[in-house]
Amino acid sequence: MRKDNQSTVSEFLLLGLPIQPEEQGMYYALFLAMYLTTVLGNLLIILLIRLDSRLHTPMYFFLSHLALTDICFSSVTAPKMLMNMLTQTQSISYAACICQVYFFLFFVDLDSFLLTSMAYDRYVAICHPLYYTTMMRQSLCFLLVMVSWVLSSAIALVHTLLLARLSFLRGNTLHHFFCDLSALLKLSSSDTTINKLVILTVGVMAITLPLVCILVSYGHIGVSVLRRPSIKGICKALSTCGSHLSVVSLYYGAIIALYFVPSSDSSTDKDVVVSVLYTLVTPMLNPFIYSLRNQDMKGALGNILRRAAFSG
Repeated sequence: MRKDNQSTVSEFLLLGLPIQPEEQGMYYALFLAMYLTTVLGNLLIILLIRLDSRLHTPMYFFLSHLALTDICFSSVTAPKMLMNMLTQTQSISYAACICQVYFFLFFVDLDSFLLTSMAYDRYVAICHPLYYTTMMRQSLCFLLVMVSWVLSSAIALVHTLLLARLSFLRGNTLHHFFCDLSALLKLSSSDTTINKLVILTVGVMAITLPLVCILVSYGHIGVSVLRRPSIKGICKALSTCGSHLSVVSLYYGAIIALYFVPSSDSSTDKDVVVSVLYTLVTPMLNPFIYSLRNQDMKGALGNILRRAAFSG
């Protein structure tokens, strides 16, 4: 009797993006610019938070970890996609594909948990301002981040181990630009019932439950603001929560469009395009959202530029 691990393919072929060959150069330049903007923009956020002592608060502590996560998240898929576009190759080894699945899931879940921690921080800041320093202690912030990393790692590991036991007798061609878990499950010739059950179960814990917590937090924030309606209070709530709420909307909006909106087999191109928005556009926009809508970040950037000009 033949075992599954004896029939596993040695590599996969990534068909990439649904674009014409003559447009490859233009899209390569566009995606390279987007990836570099993502890396440099998020590095700038980390640098500003590190250098400006006024940003050494729980909110910006979580933001620095979110910025690092966005860099890593884009780096899981973008470099390989850009290399394939440049060299006109499509192959990715089996081991590299499995690793890509692991790190993709890891940083997706980590994003979700960090956004939830940031929502809790905003809830405490607005609904319990007198107890903020007591409730949001440095030890609690470290604990929330550490738990986010550990949970994300464990969830990604479970998915990856279950994926590694599958065989792929139907072929090795993926209609995607990276090793997407759902695309691999469709391609597998093994029984994927357990994989789908785990995806459903863990998805509730890693995506749905954090989203519910975020919505509940902002529900309490909204009620708290409406109880004491004032222009100053509303402006404070918007300045405090506006950036985070925008990022949450982009992040979960892309997930809902990609994984929760029913799609047929003929909508593969749509899934690939949404994945580009999810893996490249959203991480790139986050630095702009936090920079343009956050006076503290603007002030920190201005101080560093003035300091650099003065020292020069």
